[in-house]
Amino acid sequence: MAETSGSRLRDMNDDSDTYSDQETHSEPETHSHSLSLVSVLTNPTHRRSCFCGFFPAVSMLGLVFFFLGSSFVTQDDKLNQCRRPGSEALPKGIVSETSNFERRPLWGYPKNKPASNLFSVAVGTKQKEMVDTMVRKFLASNFVVMLFHYDGIVDEWKEFDWSNDVIHVSAINQTKWWFAKRFLHPDVVADYSYIFLWDEDLGVENFDPGRYLSIITKEGLEISQPGLDPKNSELHHQITARGRKSDVHRRIYKPGNNKSRCDDKSTKPPCTGWIEVMAPVFSKAAWRCVWHMMQNDFVHAWGLDMQLGYCAQGDRTKNVGVVDAEYIVHHGIPTLGGSKDKTKLAAATNASEIHPLASLETNGTLKSGATDFRIDVRRQSYNEYKVFRRRWIKAAAEDKCWVDQYPGSELPVLLS
Repeated sequence: MAETSGSRLRDMNDDSDTYSDQETHSEPETHSHSLSLVSVLTNPTHRRSCFCGFFPAVSMLGLVFFFLGSSFVTQDDKLNQCRRPGSEALPKGIVSETSNFERRPLWGYPKNKPASNLFSVAVGTKQKEMVDTMVRKFLASNFVVMLFHYDGIVDEWKEFDWSNDVIHVSAINQTKWWFAKRFLHPDVVADYSYIFLWDEDLGVENFDPGRYLSIITKEGLEISQPGLDPKNSELHHQITARGRKSDVHRRIYKPGNNKSRCDDKSTKPPCTGWIEVMAPVFSKAAWRCVWHMMQNDFVHAWGLDMQLGYCAQGDRTKNVGVVDAEYIVHHGIPTLGGSKDKTKLAAATNASEIHPLASLETNGTLKSGATDFRIDVRRQSYNEYKVFRRRWIKAAAEDKCWVDQYPGSELPVLLS
């Protein structure tokens, strides 16, 4: 059957060719041309030559359309490069890229002048008196004030007349760095010239926010902190102690061996270009950099202070400093994980009892047999520092486009 069908198809094709030839002689010339084309297409030899000429033409047309399409795609790409991700579908003039914490009335316009600086502080109800003093000073200097409630208690702050004038954010047992990473995005605080990110255990009796701002603006400090009253403060680093002979100091001088000595030739923290993280103040440009450096999965900021100089918007030995003229008292009161018993607390501060690689899931045990969470808090800080150091070294090695502003400034190794 297959052969019979094939034979019939061949016979039909032969008859068709014969019929076409006969029609060519009997029809007018115009019709002859169209039939000749049919004949050419049905003839294998002519069909090949026709297709050989046809495909280059189609290819040329395809290339033309390709380049035209590519030009449109390139124009779209250039357009999208000028737009923030997510705003490509919007007309450029309608895009609002930044925000702030200015509260809006339900009708009309705000009565107060918009604040140009932000004061944020992590608070608990046990330190209400110190926080009250701080808040009043910063509100009087036209700051936006934001309280991060790490104990989850907000209603008890309603006893203060300023409670409705500040912003309250609450999350149980979170540090100020956790709050800052989630609620102080650079685009949200872009309207503020300076961002203060302080602890709650700071005495501000000798501190004036307005004068402080004028000093750091005049001195060009992108990252700064008030000096600490050396007589009444808990001091961890000599550079943070208030000096009495100048408005600002940017370095310290102390004898020692090559690794610990600080002199005019010192270029690394904590001899110069360094502040501590209990009361940092950032320009908005510096804060944008610091916010990106903050690790999303970290609780504490150990190690961050050693790298803050990379965000100084230039030379860290010039743009980072401690303000002596406006100083504070650091009371050093433990909050998160602290013990109510001062005896237990003193024992918990003995670093020799802490092994950095111990389990983080169990509470620390003191020599007295009591339990205090401060040991676990410090252990967590140690571990996060080590992780941060490893991440920094890895990122620096893998990023071929990054240029280290301060080569040789790797984070020091913690001794166990």
